[in-house]
Amino acid sequence: MRRFVSFCMLLFLPLASCRKEDQIPVTPPETDEYVLRVPAGFSFPDIPVDNILTKSRVALGRRLFYDPVLSADSTRSCGSCHAPHLAFSDSTAVSLGIDNRAGTRNAPTLANVAYQKKLLREGGVPTLEMQILVPIQEHNEFDFNILLVAERLQKMPEYVLMAEKAYGRTPDAFVITRSISAFERTLLSGDSPYDQYTFQAKNNALSAAEKRGLELFQSERLNCSKCHGGFLFTNQDFTNNGLYEVYPDSGRIRLTGLESDRGVFKVPSLRNVALTAPYMHDGSLSTLEAVIDHYQTGGKAHPNKSSLLKPFTLTVQERADLIAFLRSLTDEKFVKNPEFSK
Repeated sequence: MRRFVSFCMLLFLPLASCRKEDQIPVTPPETDEYVLRVPAGFSFPDIPVDNILTKSRVALGRRLFYDPVLSADSTRSCGSCHAPHLAFSDSTAVSLGIDNRAGTRNAPTLANVAYQKKLLREGGVPTLEMQILVPIQEHNEFDFNILLVAERLQKMPEYVLMAEKAYGRTPDAFVITRSISAFERTLLSGDSPYDQYTFQAKNNALSAAEKRGLELFQSERLNCSKCHGGFLFTNQDFTNNGLYEVYPDSGRIRLTGLESDRGVFKVPSLRNVALTAPYMHDGSLSTLEAVIDHYQTGGKAHPNKSSLLKPFTLTVQERADLIAFLRSLTDEKFVKNPEFSK
Protein backbone atom coordinates (compact mmCIF):
# COMPACT_ATOMS: atom_id res chain seq x y z
CA MET A 1 0.00 0.00 0.00
CA ARG A 2 2.86 2.39 0.85
CA ARG A 3 4.49 1.66 -2.51
CA PHE A 4 1.12 2.36 -4.26
CA VAL A 5 0.74 5.71 -2.47
CA SER A 6 4.31 6.66 -3.34
CA PHE A 7 3.67 5.78 -6.98
CA CYS A 8 0.55 7.99 -7.04
CA MET A 9 2.46 10.90 -5.52
CA LEU A 10 5.18 10.58 -8.15
CA LEU A 11 2.54 10.31 -10.87
CA PHE A 12 0.92 13.63 -9.91
CA LEU A 13 4.10 15.58 -9.08
CA PRO A 14 4.49 16.88 -12.65
CA LEU A 15 0.97 18.33 -12.53
CA ALA A 16 1.76 20.17 -9.33
CA SER A 17 4.89 21.67 -10.82
CA CYS A 18 3.21 22.94 -14.03
CA ARG A 19 3.13 26.64 -14.64
CA LYS A 20 -0.12 28.33 -13.55
CA GLU A 21 -0.98 29.37 -17.10
CA ASP A 22 -0.64 25.76 -18.30
CA GLN A 23 -3.14 24.35 -15.82
CA ILE A 24 -6.64 23.46 -17.00
CA PRO A 25 -9.21 25.56 -15.09
CA VAL A 26 -11.68 23.60 -12.98
CA THR A 27 -15.26 24.84 -12.96
CA PRO A 28 -16.50 25.10 -9.36
CA PRO A 29 -19.68 23.22 -8.52
CA GLU A 30 -22.87 25.16 -9.08
CA THR A 31 -24.11 26.83 -5.92
CA ASP A 32 -27.71 27.11 -4.83
CA GLU A 33 -27.56 30.88 -4.60
CA TYR A 34 -30.41 32.70 -6.34
CA VAL A 35 -29.43 36.09 -7.74
CA LEU A 36 -32.47 38.34 -7.74
CA ARG A 37 -32.44 40.66 -10.75
CA VAL A 38 -33.74 43.93 -9.35
CA PRO A 39 -34.92 46.37 -12.05
CA ALA A 40 -33.27 49.77 -12.46
CA GLY A 41 -34.94 52.35 -10.24
CA PHE A 42 -36.12 49.73 -7.73
CA SER A 43 -34.82 49.26 -4.21
CA PHE A 44 -33.83 45.78 -3.05
CA PRO A 45 -36.82 44.10 -1.37
CA ASP A 46 -36.71 42.94 2.23
CA ILE A 47 -36.27 39.18 2.44
CA PRO A 48 -36.78 37.28 5.73
CA VAL A 49 -33.63 35.79 7.22
CA ASP A 50 -35.37 32.42 7.52
CA ASN A 51 -36.25 32.40 3.83
CA ILE A 52 -33.22 33.66 1.93
CA LEU A 53 -33.71 32.98 -1.78
CA THR A 54 -32.04 29.91 -3.25
CA LYS A 55 -32.57 28.15 -6.56
CA SER A 56 -33.99 25.06 -4.88
CA ARG A 57 -36.46 27.07 -2.79
CA VAL A 58 -37.67 29.09 -5.76
CA ALA A 59 -38.00 25.93 -7.86
CA LEU A 60 -40.06 24.20 -5.18
CA GLY A 61 -42.27 27.26 -4.73
CA ARG A 62 -42.80 27.60 -8.46
CA ARG A 63 -43.89 23.97 -8.71
CA LEU A 64 -46.29 24.31 -5.77
CA PHE A 65 -47.68 27.60 -7.12
CA TYR A 66 -49.05 25.78 -10.16
CA ASP A 67 -50.00 22.52 -8.47
CA PRO A 68 -53.72 21.98 -7.67
CA VAL A 69 -52.63 19.60 -4.90
CA LEU A 70 -53.05 22.62 -2.60
CA SER A 71 -56.85 22.54 -2.94
CA ALA A 72 -59.24 20.10 -1.29
CA ASP A 73 -60.32 18.42 -4.53
CA SER A 74 -57.02 19.01 -6.37
CA THR A 75 -58.62 21.23 -9.02
CA ARG A 76 -57.35 24.73 -8.20
CA SER A 77 -53.89 26.22 -7.76
CA CYS A 78 -52.43 29.65 -7.07
CA GLY A 79 -51.85 29.93 -10.81
CA SER A 80 -55.56 29.38 -11.45
CA CYS A 81 -56.29 32.92 -10.24
CA HIS A 82 -52.90 34.52 -10.94
CA ALA A 83 -52.04 33.91 -14.59
CA PRO A 84 -48.60 34.99 -15.90
CA HIS A 85 -49.96 36.46 -19.16
CA LEU A 86 -52.27 38.69 -17.08
CA ALA A 87 -49.39 39.90 -14.90
CA PHE A 88 -50.40 37.26 -12.36
CA SER A 89 -53.97 38.51 -12.01
CA ASP A 90 -57.29 37.14 -13.31
CA SER A 91 -59.61 38.17 -16.14
CA THR A 92 -62.84 37.79 -14.15
CA ALA A 93 -64.42 40.09 -11.58
CA VAL A 94 -63.95 37.42 -8.93
CA SER A 95 -62.07 34.15 -9.36
CA LEU A 96 -63.61 30.74 -9.00
CA GLY A 97 -62.51 28.30 -6.32
CA ILE A 98 -63.24 24.59 -6.00
CA ASP A 99 -66.69 23.47 -7.12
CA ASN A 100 -66.84 26.77 -9.07
CA ARG A 101 -67.48 28.74 -5.89
CA ALA A 102 -67.27 32.47 -6.60
CA GLY A 103 -64.73 34.46 -4.62
CA THR A 104 -65.55 37.71 -2.89
CA ARG A 105 -62.90 40.08 -4.31
CA ASN A 106 -60.96 40.68 -7.49
CA ALA A 107 -57.61 38.88 -7.63
CA PRO A 108 -54.78 41.46 -7.51
CA THR A 109 -51.60 41.24 -9.55
CA LEU A 110 -48.62 39.55 -7.91
CA ALA A 111 -46.11 41.64 -9.84
CA ASN A 112 -43.64 43.13 -7.35
CA VAL A 113 -45.51 41.58 -4.44
CA ALA A 114 -42.13 41.30 -2.68
CA TYR A 115 -42.43 45.01 -1.87
CA GLN A 116 -45.96 44.93 -0.47
CA LYS A 117 -45.98 45.77 3.24
CA LYS A 118 -49.56 44.73 3.97
CA LEU A 119 -51.39 42.12 1.96
CA LEU A 120 -55.03 41.57 0.98
CA ARG A 121 -57.45 44.36 0.15
CA GLU A 122 -57.81 45.44 3.79
CA GLY A 123 -54.11 44.96 4.59
CA GLY A 124 -54.65 42.41 7.34
CA VAL A 125 -51.73 40.12 6.51
CA PRO A 126 -48.17 41.40 7.09
CA THR A 127 -46.07 38.79 5.24
CA LEU A 128 -46.17 36.67 2.11
CA GLU A 129 -45.54 33.58 4.21
CA MET A 130 -48.74 34.23 6.16
CA GLN A 131 -50.71 35.16 3.05
CA ILE A 132 -50.20 31.68 1.58
CA LEU A 133 -52.50 30.32 4.29
CA VAL A 134 -55.44 32.48 3.20
CA PRO A 135 -56.44 30.88 -0.12
CA ILE A 136 -55.71 27.40 1.23
CA GLN A 137 -58.22 27.71 4.05
CA GLU A 138 -60.80 29.99 2.41
CA HIS A 139 -64.08 28.14 1.77
CA ASN A 140 -64.57 29.78 -1.64
CA GLU A 141 -60.99 29.16 -2.75
CA PHE A 142 -59.10 25.95 -1.85
CA ASP A 143 -61.22 25.01 1.19
CA PHE A 144 -58.44 22.93 2.69
CA ASN A 145 -55.99 22.75 5.60
CA ILE A 146 -52.26 23.27 5.21
CA LEU A 147 -51.55 20.31 7.51
CA LEU A 148 -53.53 18.09 5.15
CA VAL A 149 -51.66 19.58 2.19
CA ALA A 150 -48.41 18.63 3.93
CA GLU A 151 -49.66 15.07 4.43
CA ARG A 152 -50.34 14.82 0.69
CA LEU A 153 -46.92 16.15 -0.25
CA GLN A 154 -45.14 13.83 2.15
CA LYS A 155 -46.50 10.91 0.12
CA MET A 156 -45.03 12.32 -3.09
CA PRO A 157 -41.34 11.35 -3.41
CA GLU A 158 -40.39 14.23 -5.69
CA TYR A 159 -41.72 16.83 -3.25
CA VAL A 160 -39.96 15.11 -0.37
CA LEU A 161 -36.65 15.31 -2.23
CA MET A 162 -37.19 18.93 -3.25
CA ALA A 163 -38.13 19.96 0.30
CA GLU A 164 -35.07 18.25 1.77
CA LYS A 165 -32.83 20.02 -0.74
CA ALA A 166 -34.47 23.41 -0.23
CA TYR A 167 -35.02 23.48 3.53
CA GLY A 168 -33.51 20.30 4.97
CA ARG A 169 -36.87 18.99 6.13
CA THR A 170 -39.92 17.17 4.85
CA PRO A 171 -42.66 19.18 3.08
CA ASP A 172 -44.49 20.65 6.08
CA ALA A 173 -46.34 23.93 6.64
CA PHE A 174 -43.05 25.81 7.01
CA VAL A 175 -41.75 24.50 3.69
CA ILE A 176 -45.00 25.14 1.83
CA THR A 177 -45.42 28.75 2.95
CA ARG A 178 -41.75 29.64 2.62
CA SER A 179 -41.17 28.12 -0.79
CA ILE A 180 -44.23 29.64 -2.47
CA SER A 181 -43.41 33.06 -1.05
CA ALA A 182 -39.79 32.62 -2.21
CA PHE A 183 -41.03 32.09 -5.76
CA GLU A 184 -43.43 35.04 -5.53
CA ARG A 185 -40.58 37.33 -4.43
CA THR A 186 -38.89 36.71 -7.76
CA LEU A 187 -41.86 38.15 -9.70
CA LEU A 188 -40.29 41.54 -10.30
CA SER A 189 -41.66 43.68 -13.12
CA GLY A 190 -39.75 46.81 -14.10
CA ASP A 191 -38.94 46.84 -17.81
CA SER A 192 -41.97 48.54 -19.33
CA PRO A 193 -41.58 51.36 -21.88
CA TYR A 194 -42.13 53.76 -18.96
CA ASP A 195 -39.22 52.16 -17.08
CA GLN A 196 -36.99 52.29 -20.13
CA TYR A 197 -37.79 55.98 -20.50
CA THR A 198 -37.50 56.90 -16.81
CA PHE A 199 -34.78 54.63 -15.44
CA GLN A 200 -32.83 53.53 -18.52
CA ALA A 201 -32.54 56.92 -20.28
CA LYS A 202 -34.20 55.67 -23.46
CA ASN A 203 -35.96 58.84 -24.58
CA ASN A 204 -37.66 57.13 -27.52
CA ALA A 205 -39.18 54.41 -25.34
CA LEU A 206 -42.31 56.54 -24.92
CA SER A 207 -44.27 58.08 -27.75
CA ALA A 208 -45.29 61.73 -27.73
CA ALA A 209 -48.80 60.74 -26.65
CA GLU A 210 -47.47 58.58 -23.80
CA LYS A 211 -45.26 61.42 -22.59
CA ARG A 212 -48.24 63.79 -22.58
CA GLY A 213 -50.20 61.15 -20.69
CA LEU A 214 -47.41 60.91 -18.11
CA GLU A 215 -47.57 64.67 -17.55
CA LEU A 216 -51.33 64.44 -17.06
CA PHE A 217 -50.94 61.53 -14.67
CA GLN A 218 -48.49 63.50 -12.53
CA SER A 219 -50.43 66.75 -12.64
CA GLU A 220 -52.26 68.26 -9.67
CA ARG A 221 -55.25 68.63 -11.93
CA LEU A 222 -55.81 64.85 -11.93
CA ASN A 223 -53.97 63.89 -8.72
CA CYS A 224 -53.37 60.31 -9.96
CA SER A 225 -49.80 60.12 -8.69
CA LYS A 226 -50.77 61.19 -5.18
CA CYS A 227 -52.02 57.64 -4.60
CA HIS A 228 -50.28 55.83 -7.45
CA GLY A 229 -46.76 57.21 -7.06
CA GLY A 230 -43.27 55.81 -6.68
CA PHE A 231 -41.70 52.94 -8.58
CA LEU A 232 -44.54 50.63 -7.50
CA PHE A 233 -47.27 53.05 -8.66
CA THR A 234 -48.97 52.74 -5.28
CA ASN A 235 -48.39 54.49 -1.97
CA GLN A 236 -49.53 51.27 -0.29
CA ASP A 237 -52.06 53.28 1.70
CA PHE A 238 -55.77 52.60 2.18
CA THR A 239 -58.51 54.83 0.84
CA ASN A 240 -62.13 55.17 -0.19
CA ASN A 241 -62.33 56.15 -3.85
CA GLY A 242 -66.03 56.93 -4.01
CA LEU A 243 -66.97 53.81 -5.94
CA TYR A 244 -70.29 53.47 -4.09
CA GLU A 245 -72.49 55.42 -1.74
CA VAL A 246 -73.16 52.16 0.11
CA TYR A 247 -70.52 49.44 -0.10
CA PRO A 248 -71.70 45.80 -0.19
CA ASP A 249 -68.15 44.91 0.91
CA SER A 250 -67.40 46.94 4.05
CA GLY A 251 -63.65 46.87 3.45
CA ARG A 252 -60.98 47.66 6.03
CA ILE A 253 -63.50 48.18 8.84
CA ARG A 254 -63.64 44.39 9.05
CA LEU A 255 -60.05 44.51 10.26
CA THR A 256 -59.94 47.66 12.37
CA GLY A 257 -63.53 48.10 13.53
CA LEU A 258 -63.20 51.82 12.81
CA GLU A 259 -66.09 53.55 11.07
CA SER A 260 -63.54 55.69 9.23
CA ASP A 261 -62.37 52.51 7.49
CA ARG A 262 -65.77 51.60 6.04
CA GLY A 263 -65.49 51.23 2.28
CA VAL A 264 -61.72 51.67 2.50
CA PHE A 265 -59.39 49.41 0.50
CA LYS A 266 -55.72 49.18 -0.32
CA VAL A 267 -54.49 51.33 -3.21
CA PRO A 268 -53.45 48.86 -5.95
CA SER A 269 -50.34 49.10 -8.10
CA LEU A 270 -50.90 50.33 -11.65
CA ARG A 271 -48.01 48.37 -13.11
CA ASN A 272 -49.22 46.25 -16.04
CA VAL A 273 -52.64 47.82 -15.46
CA ALA A 274 -53.67 47.29 -19.10
CA LEU A 275 -53.50 43.54 -18.46
CA THR A 276 -55.23 43.33 -15.09
CA ALA A 277 -58.85 44.17 -15.98
CA PRO A 278 -61.46 44.16 -14.57
CA TYR A 279 -60.70 46.82 -11.98
CA MET A 280 -61.57 47.85 -8.41
CA HIS A 281 -61.74 45.59 -5.36
CA ASP A 282 -64.83 43.88 -6.75
CA GLY A 283 -63.91 43.88 -10.44
CA SER A 284 -66.90 46.08 -11.21
CA LEU A 285 -65.21 48.27 -13.86
CA SER A 286 -64.24 46.34 -16.97
CA THR A 287 -62.04 48.82 -18.88
CA LEU A 288 -59.53 51.60 -18.34
CA GLU A 289 -61.99 53.93 -20.01
CA ALA A 290 -64.60 53.06 -17.37
CA VAL A 291 -62.06 53.75 -14.61
CA ILE A 292 -61.30 57.19 -16.05
CA ASP A 293 -65.03 57.88 -16.36
CA HIS A 294 -65.41 57.11 -12.67
CA TYR A 295 -62.61 59.42 -11.56
CA GLN A 296 -63.73 62.23 -13.86
CA THR A 297 -66.95 62.45 -11.85
CA GLY A 298 -65.00 62.84 -8.62
CA GLY A 299 -66.59 59.68 -7.22
CA LYS A 300 -69.87 59.11 -5.42
CA ALA A 301 -70.69 60.76 -2.13
CA HIS A 302 -69.40 58.77 0.83
CA PRO A 303 -68.34 60.09 4.25
CA ASN A 304 -64.94 58.39 3.92
CA LYS A 305 -64.18 59.38 0.34
CA SER A 306 -60.63 60.66 -0.18
CA SER A 307 -60.28 64.44 -0.28
CA LEU A 308 -57.95 64.01 -3.28
CA LEU A 309 -60.88 63.07 -5.50
CA LYS A 310 -62.15 66.07 -7.46
CA PRO A 311 -64.12 66.15 -10.71
CA PHE A 312 -62.08 66.97 -13.81
CA THR A 313 -62.64 67.20 -17.55
CA LEU A 314 -60.48 65.74 -20.28
CA THR A 315 -60.46 66.54 -23.96
CA VAL A 316 -60.66 63.64 -26.39
CA GLN A 317 -56.91 63.95 -26.99
CA GLU A 318 -56.06 64.09 -23.28
CA ARG A 319 -58.14 61.03 -22.58
CA ALA A 320 -56.34 59.12 -25.34
CA ASP A 321 -52.97 60.32 -24.04
CA LEU A 322 -53.72 59.21 -20.48
CA ILE A 323 -54.78 55.76 -21.61
CA ALA A 324 -51.69 55.53 -23.82
CA PHE A 325 -49.50 56.25 -20.79
CA LEU A 326 -51.27 53.65 -18.66
CA ARG A 327 -50.66 51.09 -21.40
CA SER A 328 -46.97 52.04 -21.38
CA LEU A 329 -46.75 50.48 -17.92
CA THR A 330 -47.03 47.01 -19.50
CA ASP A 331 -43.88 44.93 -19.09
CA GLU A 332 -43.98 42.40 -21.93
CA LYS A 333 -40.77 40.67 -20.81
CA PHE A 334 -42.30 40.06 -17.40
CA VAL A 335 -45.46 38.41 -18.63
CA LYS A 336 -43.53 36.26 -21.11
CA ASN A 337 -40.66 35.31 -18.80
CA PRO A 338 -40.30 31.49 -18.99
CA GLU A 339 -38.80 31.46 -15.48
CA PHE A 340 -42.20 32.43 -14.10
CA SER A 341 -44.43 30.16 -16.16
CA LYS A 342 -45.90 26.80 -15.24
